[in-house]
Amino acid sequence: MFEGFKNVSATVDGIRIHAIQGGRGPALLLLHGHPQTHVIWHRVAPVLAQHFTVTAADLRGYGDSGKPPGAPDHENYAKRRMALDQIELMRGLGHETFAVIGHDRGGRVAARMALDHRDAVTRLVTLDVAPTHAMYQQTSFDFARAYWHWFMLVRPAPFPETLIRADPDLYLKQTIGARSAGLAPFTAQAYAEYLRCLSDPDTAHGICEDYRASLTVDLEHDRATLASPQRIDCPFLALWGAHGIIEQCFDPLAEWRAYAPQVQGEALPCGHYIPEEAPQQLLERVLPFLCE
Repeated sequence: MFEGFKNVSATVDGIRIHAIQGGRGPALLLLHGHPQTHVIWHRVAPVLAQHFTVTAADLRGYGDSGKPPGAPDHENYAKRRMALDQIELMRGLGHETFAVIGHDRGGRVAARMALDHRDAVTRLVTLDVAPTHAMYQQTSFDFARAYWHWFMLVRPAPFPETLIRADPDLYLKQTIGARSAGLAPFTAQAYAEYLRCLSDPDTAHGICEDYRASLTVDLEHDRATLASPQRIDCPFLALWGAHGIIEQCFDPLAEWRAYAPQVQGEALPCGHYIPEEAPQQLLERVLPFLCE
């Protein structure tokens, strides 16, 4: 799926961060969401690599990256900590500055990265995500019904972990397969990779800790940011699916403007999994933005 890419995994902060890299030109980091891996980029990474040195990484707790036990306060799965993983990975690869595209959970990590490491992030793109604080504050019936996993995964261990481990394939079908496009966007090879990684018992814990952090320490960080003058000041493009919950339940540009006054963006004609559902439309929108 990633012809011409090489493994550039590295140990940062005491854990292994799995990543692949290909192409040439300015540095670009790609970050995936739940419950996937870097494989979500397989339809767009080869084209992006014609213009950029592309690094596609697995977040801590996901894919083939390290999955440390969660701390009592979940701080080691905070988006701030996960962002620092990727900053250190990119620095180790020789990239002091880079653009970043983040889908879903990766978008939360990317936004925190742009806030905390303003000198490193040159351009930011988020895909089908609104700020965590806004989404929890505005929880509605429609949102809770569609994003039920937000509320299950935050339950104390080992309850949600046990449910995922009991049938990883069913969990995968009930998450990525339950959105507007069903399972149609996912190739057999990509789905097999997602299932392989989710079948690792430690992945269940990593995923849950990611969400537990969002309900606790991440909200603390977001509230502190909103109460401060700290804002995202790099060029910021927010894209989301016209058939997804972000479009139905939130005003993503209005919510992101609380963190980044100059954000721009629009809905694309797809659901949640933009890189796999609408790769051409995504490329047509992000390439001009990244190359400005």
